Amino acid sequence: MSVIPFLDLVSQHLELEEDLVSVFRSALEKAGFVGGPAVEDFEPAFADFCHVRHAIGVGRGTHALRFAVKAAGVQAGDTVLTVPNTFIATTEAISQAGARFDFVDIDPHTYTMDPVKLAEYLETRCTRGAGARGLVSTRTGSPVTAVVPVHLYGQMADMDPILELAARFQLLVVEDACQAHGATYFSRSRFRWFRAGSMGHAAAFSFYPGKNLGACGEAGAITTDDDWIARQARMLRDHGQSAKNLHDIEGYNGRLDAVQAGILSVKLRRLETWNEQRRERARAYDTLFNDVRTGVTLPHTPRWSKPVHHLYVVRVPDREGLQKHLAAAGIATGIHYPIPLHLTRAYEGRGYRASDFPIAEQAAREVLSLPMYPTLSAESQRRVVTEIADGLSLTPAVA
Repeated sequence: MSVIPFLDLVSQHLELEEDLVSVFRSALEKAGFVGGPAVEDFEPAFADFCHVRHAIGVGRGTHALRFAVKAAGVQAGDTVLTVPNTFIATTEAISQAGARFDFVDIDPHTYTMDPVKLAEYLETRCTRGAGARGLVSTRTGSPVTAVVPVHLYGQMADMDPILELAARFQLLVVEDACQAHGATYFSRSRFRWFRAGSMGHAAAFSFYPGKNLGACGEAGAITTDDDWIARQARMLRDHGQSAKNLHDIEGYNGRLDAVQAGILSVKLRRLETWNEQRRERARAYDTLFNDVRTGVTLPHTPRWSKPVHHLYVVRVPDREGLQKHLAAAGIATGIHYPIPLHLTRAYEGRGYRASDFPIAEQAAREVLSLPMYPTLSAESQRRVVTEIADGLSLTPAVA
């Protein structure tokens, strides 16, 4: 019985082997390992891909989000709103920027920030602060100054109402686009499509190897159209330097190395093709699941969204039972994410309780990520769906 992996990075890298090896050879020959021409070439190319003026390469995705939050103007002690169903790096970045986080629940269909819940928080769980700092959260006791919507599984959050609320309450918006390289959103208010990373004041991307655009190690980037934010982010990644030995602020060691930048430049040229292949694989799953009559909730794509399917996530009532059945059949799966952040051990003692965010909690119990990558074969997809139907005691009529 052949194994169907959850993710196949080997095929991608074998296909690009000569180009990737040449990147390393160039770094050896020029002894350029941190910053330099490779980073300078990648940054404008990625900015152009995201339809923004600036991209700032950094050492990892968590750096990208932390620096974006700080560069955008969030101050120590501020409250930043995000969602509980995301990887802990989202809240780590907020905390490590000196701010506090609080949560709003998610939309039950897209699993991204629910704008109705965001409005409810801002209108009913905040008071007007003294002076010019706007709202104060009654839960954290500090000014609410920013919101971090998470573009999840390759699909963007519903940005129009989020941006409208942010403008109304004078909030910064920093997109967590770490899973959404190339995803697009149709703005009903501006009547055009926008790329992930181009709608907020700033955005953060991760290039962890398994992402749609992945390095061969750790890497990340910040995108923005704001010159001041871009300048601050560049200083933050390089010990606060505005020029050699001129430390305007206290910063971090968060630079992007040249080898990873070169690798990302090679892969960026293939990203549009890979994303379209992921869309094709997602459509194939959708078609195959049409024959599975009950028991599986498929990913929902609103009319305003063109996702890039970083993950293909279904929901089933007995997630653990189905995952064991698939593992026995040689099919690898994943869970993103099994514990919502307000209930994770790291945040015990912060006053959160089970049932605080019921939509996120239910999703965390039921979500299951299926194999998804550009080279996933039609035969493998048929086998995945057949085994899911068998595990749910159903009988799909798949060819």
